[in-house]
Amino acid sequence: MYNTDLPTRAELPTSKQLLRSTAVAATVAVGLLVAVVLPSEYGIDPTGIGSVLNLTEMGQIKAQLAAEAEADARATAPAAPPPASADQRSGLVGAFGSFATRLLVSPAMAQPTLQAGRSDTTAVTLRPNQGVEVKLTMQEGARAAYEWSSTGPVNYDLHGEPPGGTGRSYKTGRSVMGDRGDLVASFTGSHGWFWRNRSSGDVTVTLRTNGAYTAMTRP
Repeated sequence: MYNTDLPTRAELPTSKQLLRSTAVAATVAVGLLVAVVLPSEYGIDPTGIGSVLNLTEMGQIKAQLAAEAEADARATAPAAPPPASADQRSGLVGAFGSFATRLLVSPAMAQPTLQAGRSDTTAVTLRPNQGVEVKLTMQEGARAAYEWSSTGPVNYDLHGEPPGGTGRSYKTGRSVMGDRGDLVASFTGSHGWFWRNRSSGDVTVTLRTNGAYTAMTRP
């Protein structure tokens, strides 16, 4: 049996060489962060390289659409309902007890059937500078085919949001007339589109979806 000889001390890298390699790696990582990540994700381009590689515009679109979607969500969020009175709470308890009794009598009612292969066609009209959002409720790994078209150019962001968590953007575009593809849910939650009309006239967006989603929310 042949045993590989162990390296001698002279063949091993010195502490100075290890420090130099670490410094080079850190410099490269910082360079990539400044030249690629910041422009493409946040629209920040301190070196100007992002503009040359067309990364800065991508980051600006993401930041703009995210800010617009957040502003629209705050503007359309329903007001919190007033606290229930003692009589209302008593009624709710009674209703829940009755519902629980029915479940015990018929256990099959406790298992809702998920609707697979659902199809919808949705049309929304946007006034100048108006934004709108359409979402599909999907389980993790579920897939839905989609196709949408617009009568005028719109900015859009295809994204998903888990319940109570941080969302993620799948795809964005600026001054686009349409898009098509497959939406695969990365997590359980709502997944869909935010459109913003940046033109001077009304535009109508028509969305067609087909796949494994249980509900659709729209204006």
